[in-house]
Amino acid sequence: MENKKIKKIVLAYSGGLDTSVIIPWLKENYEGAEVIAVSGNVGQGKELSGLEEKALKTGASKLYIEDLQDVFVNDYIFPTLKAGAKYENKYLLGTAFARPIIAKRIVEIALKEGADAIAHGCTGKGNDQVRFELAIKAFAPNMQIIAPWRTWELRSREDEIEYAAKHNIPVPVTKETNYSIDANLWHISHEGLDLEDPGNEANLKKILIMCNTVEDAPNTPEYITIDFEKGIPVALNGEKMDGVTLIKTLNEIGGKHGIGVDDLVENRVVGMKSRGVYENPGGTILYTAHDALEMLTLDKETMHFKQQTATKFAELVYYGQWFTPLREALSAFVDKTQETCTGTVKLKLYKGRATAVSLTSPYTLYSEDMATFGEDDSYNQSDSQGFINLFGLPIKVKALLDEKREK
Repeated sequence: MENKKIKKIVLAYSGGLDTSVIIPWLKENYEGAEVIAVSGNVGQGKELSGLEEKALKTGASKLYIEDLQDVFVNDYIFPTLKAGAKYENKYLLGTAFARPIIAKRIVEIALKEGADAIAHGCTGKGNDQVRFELAIKAFAPNMQIIAPWRTWELRSREDEIEYAAKHNIPVPVTKETNYSIDANLWHISHEGLDLEDPGNEANLKKILIMCNTVEDAPNTPEYITIDFEKGIPVALNGEKMDGVTLIKTLNEIGGKHGIGVDDLVENRVVGMKSRGVYENPGGTILYTAHDALEMLTLDKETMHFKQQTATKFAELVYYGQWFTPLREALSAFVDKTQETCTGTVKLKLYKGRATAVSLTSPYTLYSEDMATFGEDDSYNQSDSQGFINLFGLPIKVKALLDEKREK
């Protein structure tokens, strides 16, 4: 291996197949190097149990487990929710915005530890390599990055499983059950195995962890209310909640009703298409509620322009460009639009769908006097004739000139 001078490596560690194998691999290929593992707690739950013992047993000198949940929600999830950002108008960015926060903390620890390099277990085909490394460049531009998937002799997850068996490394998957799963408090994603063929129908009963299938969801709808203050959800059914608790509670409620299950084919950063099944019950409910409230509180021009910027915001998040001037500028614009996004949304949850059924806001722009089909004294309907004449003037002028040219 190149660069034998590396003596201390900080590894982004999840305890999954890839990073479980990487610790001994680093020890073998960077002779004498100390490996420090870092795990970011972004709400993956039971995946963190027993992690320290496992990391030390496979060769790490220590393990940091950093609780990042509050920062994850307030500084990454809610800004993206306020932006209305959905990658390719569907994906709610669960893995994408979890990577910058983890990578930033890893850099902070690497600098504190005086590390020579940061290692990660992202594949050379995936999005996460880009997200991790762009964040590393933002905070430690001279740090060396080790990405074993781009250099080692292991060419597949099956090879990794065999390597683990030879080195007596316990891993949480087998050759038959090795879906690639990423979980945090916002979502769960599933990739690999039969999902790699878009022609195969996803066996949701087998795959889903957080959500019921629509068939197994309750036959009775459930109604909930969500209160927003400046675009941020602050209460569920009238009860004030912090962001982490609110999302976890909505995951339970939405998962019961089979809400937020998506089977997507998406365009990865590197250009290829990939397929995944996503579970995003709480996020789907929050996006539905937030979008509905904006319909009430944003003027037409702001709302339409914001919908355009949402596409770019989602791309920046998906591409790992969180720590960039453009993302920060878009967030500043979004924050301005959210100054009046305050109110209460009532939703009906039923058989895989969340539907906003009631909207109230002290900043509503909806005027019943103006919108009514009944008799009113607020709107002079004859005014519309002059508006239409002016609005349609370019169309009329072109048609008249076309007629003249055709004679």
